[in-house]
Amino acid sequence: MSSAKEREAKIQTLRQVREQEEEARKRLSQIKYKLVILSGKGGVGKSFVTANLAAALAAKGFQVGVLDADVHGPSIPKMFGLHGQAIYAGPAGLLPLVGVGGVRVVSADLMLPDEETALIWRGPMKTGFIREVLSMVAWGPLDFLLVDLPPGTGDEPLTIAQLIKDLSGAIVVTTPNDLTRIVVKKAITFCKQLKVPLLGVVNNMSHFTCPVCGTKHYIFGQGGATRLAEETGVRVLAEIPIDPRIGESVDNGVPFVLAYPDTETAKSLMSLADKVLEALKAEAKPSQEGSSNSQ
Repeated sequence: MSSAKEREAKIQTLRQVREQEEEARKRLSQIKYKLVILSGKGGVGKSFVTANLAAALAAKGFQVGVLDADVHGPSIPKMFGLHGQAIYAGPAGLLPLVGVGGVRVVSADLMLPDEETALIWRGPMKTGFIREVLSMVAWGPLDFLLVDLPPGTGDEPLTIAQLIKDLSGAIVVTTPNDLTRIVVKKAITFCKQLKVPLLGVVNNMSHFTCPVCGTKHYIFGQGGATRLAEETGVRVLAEIPIDPRIGESVDNGVPFVLAYPDTETAKSLMSLADKVLEALKAEAKPSQEGSSNSQ
């Protein structure tokens, strides 16, 4: 008797999972480009790159959303001035909050009662949460959805790659030192094995330019990103310099590209947006040519 109930419970769970996956597919079908930003290593500034790339694309006139898939350490809401606010549901589903620059944001941080609450979840809980969020968020029509992934190649990245089957591409964030290069290579291997198109590598914290004499200082070393690109066949999309005001912009909840648009760092981030657009066009050409040849 109990085994029959268990079988029925498993069937119902499987049915619910499939329904959520189908609902997620329908909602995501309104989004033109879906990108993941990842890195095998923590502390490389991945969320900073995600937030500022989103703000840069929005400043160019695109409709942009960011899904903060870092369940345990969400930081995207803070970068868009949304920390402490709460997401809510409407008739259409969960409604993203709109942050500075007009970027729509969804994050576990916006669903917690306070900033001290920790989500102490194992893999299946995280997988179920991400699947449920994707099936419920009413993004509406978007040009871009950027997914900020946590460090590593575990539950969250794998869940996103499996649920969003038509990912437009991945951007891998690294820093110049050799240790980061070794770990970040695993993220590139992850993308290749799951057949996620690799748009390129972003070398964050590449150097610091002295505001007095203009000398470049390579605080975290030099050459790691170039070597990584050569070893993996993935091009470097941008070199993002260090700027002491980055921390200030994060604390104030304003993306750096909007807070200090005339700086070298902001210009590098805006250039990154242009390179991403170019890479997406290049990715689209082979499929378009294949379609025309088959006709």
